[in-house]
Amino acid sequence: MTMMKSLLAAATTVAMTGTAMADGHSKTVVDIAAGDDRFTTLVAAVGAAGLAETLSGEGPFTVFAPVNAAFAALPEGTVETLLQPENKGDLTNVLLYHVDDRKLTASNFPAGSNYFKPVLASERLCITAGDGVTITDGTGDTATVVIADIMASNGVIHVIDKVLLPVTRPACH
Repeated sequence: MTMMKSLLAAATTVAMTGTAMADGHSKTVVDIAAGDDRFTTLVAAVGAAGLAETLSGEGPFTVFAPVNAAFAALPEGTVETLLQPENKGDLTNVLLYHVDDRKLTASNFPAGSNYFKPVLASERLCITAGDGVTITDGTGDTATVVIADIMASNGVIHVIDKVLLPVTRPACH
């Protein structure tokens, strides 16, 4: 647990470098996550993967941000294994599967089920919009957007209840 606290502290320090943007939002997606106790595991993972500076950049980014409980629901030892330096590539792939390089608000998701390409370019997500928004990942499991459209200076965050895993292309239609 000490390693996770150290990573969290380092990621939080790096995250506090965001600058104000013309749209009036002064916090980046990383700043917002670092300032919210629901995302401590995500922030630690972003720091361990070396993505805090990138995700604090200009963007735009859409981040599907899993809450701590989503990480806790992974099989025992998964998070600790991913946070080890020798697994940085796997961790980076999992995290980039949660990022789109466009600013997509909930209203940008067309009705029905559609493929979206995250930054992890070889993979796809199936996003279904209707009464709410759900995201099917490469395992075939579905995350629900529990809070949509948290606006940041460099994009938007959608809070989700599951960690998305890139395994194969999900069925979407």
